[in-house]
Amino acid sequence: MSSQSPPLDTQGAGFNGQIPPVEALLAEVIATLSLVAHAYLAESGDEGSGLQAAEIAIDVASAAFERVKERLTPEERLTTAQMLTETRMAFIRKRGL
Repeated sequence: MSSQSPPLDTQGAGFNGQIPPVEALLAEVIATLSLVAHAYLAESGDEGSGLQAAEIAIDVASAAFERVKERLTPEERLTTAQMLTETRMAFIRKRGL
């Protein structure tokens, strides 16, 4: 078994020949998870499952941010940190009700 990875098919993957930086991809993932957490917090019905889903989304977004934050620009770092803080505060407010 070869230890070399096969070449990436960037055309077939929809990257038009260029793979985006991992920081950009993780920033999108973090923003998406934050939006999803807000959606779970806003949904009506069984709050327990919505809170659990929001907590998972927040935890994964936070872990991704911690992993990549040193590679972000100061502006990206601040914006992302503020977004996660707002999401965490929304979770705390909802859980406290």
